[in-house]
Amino acid sequence: MDILTWLVVGLVAGVLADMLVGGYGILMDIVVGIAGAFIGGWVFIHAGWHAPFAGLAGTITIAFVGAVILLLVVRVFHRASRRV
Repeated sequence: MDILTWLVVGLVAGVLADMLVGGYGILMDIVVGIAGAFIGGWVFIHAGWHAPFAGLAGTITIAFVGAVILLLVVRVFHRASRRV
């Protein structure tokens, strides 16, 4: 994959996760989407799952799942730090 593909996947997955969970703006959506691709890939491999779609749609789906996981974890830690 080239850098443009990484950015597009990150943007789409990050924006979708932002719409579902809430996020931090467009630039962070890209970062969250790219990080989500790594997290989602790791989760899918270790769970023995396969991408539900072929090609770019499958990559975006896995990145979206990872981005949602990342945003939920960040939200939990953010709330926990407020209580201290």
